[in-house]
Amino acid sequence: MEENMEEGQTQKGCFECCIKCLGGIPYASLIATILLYAGVALFCGCGHEALSGTVNILQTYFEMTRAAGDVIDVFTMIDIFKYVIYGVAAAFFVYGILLMVEGFFTTGAIKDLYGDFKITTCGRCVSAWFIMLTYIFMLAWLGVTAFTSLPVYMYFNLWTICRNATIVDGANLCLDLRQYGIVTIGEEKKVCTSSESFIKMCDSNELNMTFHLFVVALAGAGAAVIAMVHYLMVLSANWAYVKDACRMQKYEDIKSKEEQELHDIHSTRSKERLNAYT
Repeated sequence: MEENMEEGQTQKGCFECCIKCLGGIPYASLIATILLYAGVALFCGCGHEALSGTVNILQTYFEMTRAAGDVIDVFTMIDIFKYVIYGVAAAFFVYGILLMVEGFFTTGAIKDLYGDFKITTCGRCVSAWFIMLTYIFMLAWLGVTAFTSLPVYMYFNLWTICRNATIVDGANLCLDLRQYGIVTIGEEKKVCTSSESFIKMCDSNELNMTFHLFVVALAGAGAAVIAMVHYLMVLSANWAYVKDACRMQKYEDIKSKEEQELHDIHSTRSKERLNAYT
């Protein structure tokens, strides 16, 4: 009988511990972190592969070659974009972890897990710093989303030309890279529907794959923007919680001091009455 009671108490203690642990998880920050990681992974992975496909298309079908020397051409810019993608992936992996840690420490359930804690000025400054930094990153991701839409627009035009060339017989449509600033005005790099390279490009899977990779990268950048907005809402709520907790802490301190003063006054009067009685 006693063993069954001890087992029941042990199971009850484990259950309560699990409930407290689950209650201490900042679910809003967790959802935003998952969305951020998914968006950054799609943007970086698909963007990197789409840039590699773009290099192959330019070299194979547009007959472009890398410029000799230190001249900055489209291939050099693509290499720079790839390095930027590496940096973005690493930076936001770390930033997502920092925001999760901040969410854990500003969750109200932490107080139940570890008891009363002091809301310091440093903690409020950290929360305000994360809000400002997240807002800047949100604006940056908006710019990245707008920039990513440019290659999607270019590839959509190319895909439309391929589609119209197969529908309309005898149509002579051309795509000139000078229209998009990829090459200088003096260079003439274009393909027309009547050329053999254009037919091969439209029939290849490389064009279709690169186009869809850029579309997925654009969707990933949009997901990162949504994650940043979600983080802003979470951080603002955490800031309000920290601010209210700070006010409540000051109120409790003042109340404790007043109660202590009243207790001291009551004790002094009791002693005076006892002395007068004796």
